[in-house]
Amino acid sequence: MKKLLILAALLPAATSAQDKNLAYEITAGLTTEVGQRLAGTEQEAKARAWATQKLKALGFQNIRIEPFEMKGWIRGEEKAEITAPYTHKIAITALGHSGATPTNGLTGTVVVYPTYADFLAAPEAAINGKIVYVGHAMGRTQDGSSYGVFGRVRREGPAVAAKRGAAAFLIRSIGTDDHRTPHTGVTSWPDGVTPLAAAALSNPDADNLERIARTSSSPIKMSLTLTPKFTGPQQSGNVLAELPGTDPAAGIVLVACHLDSWDLGTGAVDDAAGCGIVTDAALSVAAKGKHRRTIRVLWAGSEEVGVFGGEAYFKAHKDEPHALAAESDFGADRIWQVNFRLPEPAAPLRARISEALAAQGIGTGRGVAGGGADVGQMIAAGTPAIDLNQDGTRYFDLHHTADDTLDKVDPASLRQNVKAWSSMLDLVANAPEPLIFTDGQ
Repeated sequence: MKKLLILAALLPAATSAQDKNLAYEITAGLTTEVGQRLAGTEQEAKARAWATQKLKALGFQNIRIEPFEMKGWIRGEEKAEITAPYTHKIAITALGHSGATPTNGLTGTVVVYPTYADFLAAPEAAINGKIVYVGHAMGRTQDGSSYGVFGRVRREGPAVAAKRGAAAFLIRSIGTDDHRTPHTGVTSWPDGVTPLAAAALSNPDADNLERIARTSSSPIKMSLTLTPKFTGPQQSGNVLAELPGTDPAAGIVLVACHLDSWDLGTGAVDDAAGCGIVTDAALSVAAKGKHRRTIRVLWAGSEEVGVFGGEAYFKAHKDEPHALAAESDFGADRIWQVNFRLPEPAAPLRARISEALAAQGIGTGRGVAGGGADVGQMIAAGTPAIDLNQDGTRYFDLHHTADDTLDKVDPASLRQNVKAWSSMLDLVANAPEPLIFTDGQ
């Protein structure tokens, strides 16, 4: 009986340890205790403070914030309504770095272009002084490849419209959902181009607008109010933490996520989950004992509004020896494929990683790893890379919307991510192979 009592006393602790999901704990903590983390705002500063405290509590070393300046922007009032030939209130949100309408809004004629190519081919006279709307045909893909193609309408379309004299620029949300939750995302303005009001319609509202354009011969009128503003130079920053290795000369294994988020949801999928995944995996490797290479965790700032954190990291650390760069920034769903960009002498390491991941049901792709946005400059400069590709089938249902909240994160999928990342990191951190590209590779 005494032995049974002792065993019963041990069971809860054993079960608790087995059930611990640090990746989910980080995701939940960041989204609950901080929430929205728009770059250059007080909320992003709170996130940096939260991150340093959390990483210290978890046992990381060399924790620091590396500040940098970026241009600030905040959202204002957002309101739109079709006033003719029918009346419809519209679910709309300003694109990041949008200009503003007059305070009392503007009313104008809407010209509808089903595709970006249609818009580019239209004569300037058809655009000048009009509210321009551009659609697209983005669909679901596992690898998210449609985003790169159709995201162009958001990234560059507003500036092109401004140059051509448009009064405002509207797009169908760059997303795959059918909810009335519009998707934000940054746009850019070349030097000399004055920002105009630019916004995204929810997909159902875009459907309705396009249907009206097809079926009515009457002009479409709309009233639009957007009052965001630029706030001048603001401070952002990267949070770095390390698990030192036994051989500093062997190079740094950089694993990244981004700490900032858009201000509509709480940034659970984009990218609190990524921070949870890479941090949990790094600690899983350290828990096994000594590892040869230093593992450095980067929680980058200001990714959403221009990858300013990735740029700042590159400027500050480009001359340090990096053995690998990898990033988790494609949601919280399961990893299905791995891609590599490794030097030829590391072929045996590639084989070991492929074998370990194959045992977890993860295949090796034929593509070349490109890393995420925040490690992109490091990789372009010659740092080896590994991509652990997550299933993006539903990612753009949530991306940059008010629906990006913790309830969309599946704890079991996070566990699967951490297991894959841990296997990869353990092999890379302890690999005897040199991880450096030589000239000509």
